[in-house]
Amino acid sequence: AMTAQKDALRRFAGYFSRNEKMLWGASVGFIIVSFCMFDRESYMTLCASLIGVTSLIFNAKGNPFGQMLAVVFSLLYGGISYTFAYYGEMITYLGMTMPMAVFALISWMRNPYNGNKAEVKVNAISRKETVGMCVGAAAVTAVFYFILAYFHTANIVPSTVSVTTSFLAVYLTFRRSPYFALAYAANDLVLIVLWTLASASDIRYISVVVCFAAFFANDLYGYINWQKMKVRQAQAC
Repeated sequence: AMTAQKDALRRFAGYFSRNEKMLWGASVGFIIVSFCMFDRESYMTLCASLIGVTSLIFNAKGNPFGQMLAVVFSLLYGGISYTFAYYGEMITYLGMTMPMAVFALISWMRNPYNGNKAEVKVNAISRKETVGMCVGAAAVTAVFYFILAYFHTANIVPSTVSVTTSFLAVYLTFRRSPYFALAYAANDLVLIVLWTLASASDIRYISVVVCFAAFFANDLYGYINWQKMKVRQAQAC
């Protein structure tokens, strides 16, 4: 049993490249340091940040486990958003991002690459589907704008833009397109603005800003890695 455990650990250690381990380690380090400097209280924020950044490194590998962690992150982040009256973020994550992460998880599990459950088959979407996706994003954004206005959401413009980028990100994740990571990176930038505005009135939220800065770096890496996966999978066909 010990040998089997050692083998499993060795396999797991070898699963991530040195760069991936460094990226994850640096992200975790920044998140913990900023929590100790600016927050020291809301452990839910710390927990959400660590789960989120771990989900991204698995997503970058096309591993469905990343989507499972994204579901947990969405629940926690919805709670954090509620504390600053970012009702848009709360509704977006609990009402859209989390359910879509569940669908993405099912989609990724159903489409393994060559039977490898730890790597999803990369997909490409047509021009027609891209147009449909953009129309859907515009419709969702319009509906959400009125919902956000009704709830007197703080910083309504970036909150509304966040809905648009979130919708594009979850849709592309569900469809297994490498561009999902770029949509998430765009969403990270919007969220950095949103939480920077929040931290002007409460310094604790700086740790959330640092969290999304770490997410931004991980999402950019995810996009690069998915492009490599796409080429590798295409060449193997």
